[in-house]
Amino acid sequence: MDLATDVHRLTKRFPSYEVFGLSSQIRRAAVSIPSNVAEGAARRTTREFMAFLHIARGSFAELETQLQLARDVGYVCEQDLGPTLARLDEVGRLLNAVISGLRQRQRLASSLPPTP
Repeated sequence: MDLATDVHRLTKRFPSYEVFGLSSQIRRAAVSIPSNVAEGAARRTTREFMAFLHIARGSFAELETQLQLARDVGYVCEQDLGPTLARLDEVGRLLNAVISGLRQRQRLASSLPPTP
């Protein structure tokens, strides 16, 4: 959620003609990450949760690319982008950790003998 908030604040500085272009795409990708985590957590199975986490990870990659593009075309300077990229990196590590933990849980559950 903090990342999405940071991204919204950052994109307010973009040129006004970008409001329906790159700015909008960046905001959608940023909102998609916590939205998919929340939706996946509300599902009944670990498998479903993991599917939504993978979608969130795809949005993460999309957001990272779009932020780099915004920097490269001069909509945001490296100094202003740095804290957002640091938070994005943290979110990516957290997503990967949760996915790894759930995979491990699935492997453990599949190796247990069936309950009578």
